[in-house]
Amino acid sequence: MAITGDGTAAEGALPLHSNVTANRTPVQTAAVSGDREAETIGYRGPTACAAAGITYRQLDYWARTGLVEPSVRPAYGSGTQRLYSFRDVVVLKIVKRLLDTGVSLQNIRTAVQHLRSRGLADLTRMTLMSDGATVYECTSPDQVVDLLQGGQGVFGIAIGVVWRDVESTLSQLHGERVDTGETLIGQNPHDELARRRNRAG
Repeated sequence: MAITGDGTAAEGALPLHSNVTANRTPVQTAAVSGDREAETIGYRGPTACAAAGITYRQLDYWARTGLVEPSVRPAYGSGTQRLYSFRDVVVLKIVKRLLDTGVSLQNIRTAVQHLRSRGLADLTRMTLMSDGATVYECTSPDQVVDLLQGGQGVFGIAIGVVWRDVESTLSQLHGERVDTGETLIGQNPHDELARRRNRAG
């Protein structure tokens, strides 16, 4: 399936729009719902930057332009700290990789909307392929091979690998409990992420 900024589709693919939520199966809807319940830890901007490999300036710009906004807690002024979810940090890292390979901001924005519409279990099985212009979603090795043989896929991002990279990095950094504001250090966030991952699976 092709993800394009203008809603058009590549040959043989269905168009992807930002309102794909209407077509979710009950299983996907349940996964997204479970995801919301599991978001008990948030990560401040500097932590999100370290895990995603981006600068604070990029993080701030993407939040202000609505590309990747913090889903746990937005900034309400100079006194508040943005809090990003684990899923947000995964998306930030994917955006960075897409930008580094020359994908247009318009197509990245559409890809981000698509990623946010999918359940956690879907994300871990997904590979994003791109030829630098169009972003394609592949959920099986056969689809990846088909794209490569057709000359469309120049690079791929296995989201499950990005997920594990972020999980590993965040386990060494500080998280914050959303309900109490308690700072979690070291293995505490990792344990919580492992529980979340098991629940999503």
